[in-house]
This record gives sequence, structure tokens and C-alpha cells, in this order.
Amino acid sequence: MSLRAIFFDAGNTLLRMNYADIADALGRLGVTATAADVQRAEWTARVRLDTAVLVNARSTESRDTHLRYLRYILEGLGVTDERTIEAVDGWRRAYNLPVGLWNTADPDAAPALEAVRAAGIRSAVISNSNGTIRSLMERLGLIDKLDFVIDSGEEGVEKPDPRIFEIALARAGTKPEQTAYIGDLYSIDVRGARGAGIRPVLLDPGRCWGPRDCDTAVSVLDAVRSLLLRRGA
Repeated sequence: MSLRAIFFDAGNTLLRMNYADIADALGRLGVTATAADVQRAEWTARVRLDTAVLVNARSTESRDTHLRYLRYILEGLGVTDERTIEAVDGWRRAYNLPVGLWNTADPDAAPALEAVRAAGIRSAVISNSNGTIRSLMERLGLIDKLDFVIDSGEEGVEKPDPRIFEIALARAGTKPEQTAYIGDLYSIDVRGARGAGIRPVLLDPGRCWGPRDCDTAVSVLDAVRSLLLRRGA
């Protein structure tokens, strides 16, 4: 591909959930789990969410989707008691407003963005969010490594709708065949990018997705390196 731009998802791509704070909240409810335990549970939860909910094109930002996602994470940790699930959900809804749980930069985010810029390629975020992604990127020191940010809360359209990708293409001044998109959900990110003619890369850090009809990578930095190696091929 003749690569001129790489677009990125935010949550679970450039950003991580605050696994440590989730583990601490669980501990206060009598559930023993480490940050690493929560992370591994999330890897499988995103696949379950995609298969059960998002494949039917439901919004990633709805209350129902958020609760289902949390439930899958907790079930991955062996938590099935409804009172505990309700207590964790109440804590989550009050946590770090208005940003929420995705308030931590992925360790590979800055190196990945720096590699893209060093290659002379444009970079941007396309995120289903609530209008907070730009300010969060600023706070985490990532905004200066990006050309622009597209937030569904500001644009009024969510992935997988191809229109949000087309907004980014117009802003970047690139053609779909010159552009790649890296994200963590097959039904939202891969299908959405493909709908706009963009090459998708699915992040699969836990090797939980199984065989897929798209490129996969274990980290955002590995995804960027692979795309750059094949640039112009």
C-alpha cells in the first residue's frame, strides 16, 4: 500500500483502562484481583461484547453496552454476584467524570505515534466518545504527536458508520487506499474502516480473537511497524 495516513482508535489502542483502579475498587468489595488480572479479563470481554452486542451495530456508547462490557470483564474474573456487579457499576459511573476508565496512555502509544511522524505520515484519532478525547490526549501528552482528533460526540456520528472515517479522510487529505486504521473491535473498527475503503488492523494483545479476515497485531506499536514495513508494497 502507498501509505499516507494512519488513523487510530483511542480506547484499548492509544489509551488503556485504569486496571489498577478497577482492581482496587474490586478489593474494597472483597474481590481479589490484580491489575494484570483485570487486563486479561478485558481482552476476552471485548471479544464477547463484539460477538453478542456490537455485531448487531449497537452503539458502543449506550448505557446497556457499557454495563454488558463491565459484566463480561467481571465474569472473566469470576464475579457473578449481582449485588457486586451493581456495586462495581455504580463505582464506574461515578469514576473520573466525564472521562471515565480510559484515562491512562498505553505504554506503546507515544512510540507508535512518534514512528508515524518520523515516517512523514499523517496520524489522527477516530474515537466513539463523549467529546472528551481531545482534552484527554492533551493531558496525557499525546495531542502534539497527532495531526487531529475526530470524536463521535462532536461529529454526531459513530463508528462503524463510514461517514466518521470519511470525515477523517477529508481532513487528512488522503484517499482510502492510502490510509490504515488501527482499533480493538472487529465489528466497530474493522468493519467501519472497511466500509470507508480503509485498511484495518485489529489489535489482539491476548490472542483472543481467533482467525480473522484482516491484519492483526499484539500492540499498537507492532501494528505501526508492520504497516510502515509494507509501505509502498
